[in-house]
Parts: sequence; structure tokens; C-alpha cells
Amino acid sequence: MPLSNIQIVHQDAALLVINKPTLLLSVPGRAEDNRDCLVTRLQENGFPEARIVHRLDWETSGLIVLARDADSHRELSRQFHDRETEKAYTALCWGQPEQDSGSIDLPLRYDPPTKPRHVVDHDLGKHALTFWRVLERCGDFSRVELTPITGRSHQLRVHMLSIGHPLLGDRLYAHEQALQAHERLCLHASMLALTHPQNGERMRFESPAPF
Repeated sequence: MPLSNIQIVHQDAALLVINKPTLLLSVPGRAEDNRDCLVTRLQENGFPEARIVHRLDWETSGLIVLARDADSHRELSRQFHDRETEKAYTALCWGQPEQDSGSIDLPLRYDPPTKPRHVVDHDLGKHALTFWRVLERCGDFSRVELTPITGRSHQLRVHMLSIGHPLLGDRLYAHEQALQAHERLCLHASMLALTHPQNGERMRFESPAPF
């Protein structure tokens, strides 16, 4: 698969920062027909050493960093694990939140009977924390900035659903009105900040949402 619709935001000897398009896996799926993904495309088109550090959901677009050597991979992975990176997402959610900002502190777990969905579970879920703020109110929906403090699977989607504001176009969690309101999942990784694994420079990247 070509790199034609994949924007390289930054590249140097240690890392790549990519603006991932929607409807592209970060890593290969289990099925053979799910081999096409971001890391495979990079590896087959000039970056054979590319290594995944973190992931974005298949439908989520935006900024993602990949390492280009083992030491850089180890250090970037540590930064994500120790929450030294900064991430912000832009999203469109159904409805109008009563407040202009807030936080959602609800534990999450994978729910096998409804796979691949995740659910809030106060007994068995893992700690998950999201900060949110309204950027723009647009009638039936709102543009919000979401800042995940933890990095649970589907965290932003389930957390927004839990407060009654599912993301537009979300085929897993949105109700019919929110699903039909947009042709794609309206979730975009719009800001990523990290420390360069070789020279220690703090780096910040931004990407405007395409919706």
C-alpha cells in the first residue's frame, strides 16, 4: 500500500511524527486481510525500521509518533508509560454540555460480550481520567477538546458517552442521531508533545481537525 494519503509531519534519525488518516489501523490486525496499517505502509515505503510506540483507533485520525531505533523506542515508550507526553484531541460530540469544562473519572474495562466495546465498571475497570472543555457550541452538537490523562482503549469515546454526549459518527457507541450526524468518527489527535529521545529537546506538534 502506498504512502499517498499519509502526511509525515516530522522526521529525523530517531523518530517519525505522522498525521494518520481515518480508517487506517495503527498496527496489523489479527486477520490476514487486516495487514494493511500505518506501520506496515511506512516499513514498506522507505522506513523499514519504523516501530510503533502508541496507537490510535482505526477510525481516529491525527498525530502519532513512531521510533526509528531500539533506544528511541524504549525511551518514547517510557515517556508514554510515565505520562510525560502531552496529548489533546479535538472531537465533535452530540448535544450541549451544561458546563464549559470538566473531568470524567470513571474506570473502564473491555466487554467481551459486546466486543470490541468497552464499558464503565466500578468494580473491575481500570482507572481512567479525561479532562474536557467546550471549544464551540454548534446547535445539535459541540466541538470539544479532550485531554486523556490515562490511555485506556476507547477511553475518550466511552467517557463522553457516559456523560450523555457521544461522539458524532461513532459506530460503536453513538445513538442513531449522533451516528447519522457525520460520515466518520469525529475524533482527531490534534496535539502531541514529547521529549526527543536523543537530544532531550521538548517537541510539540499540532494538527487541525479535518472536520
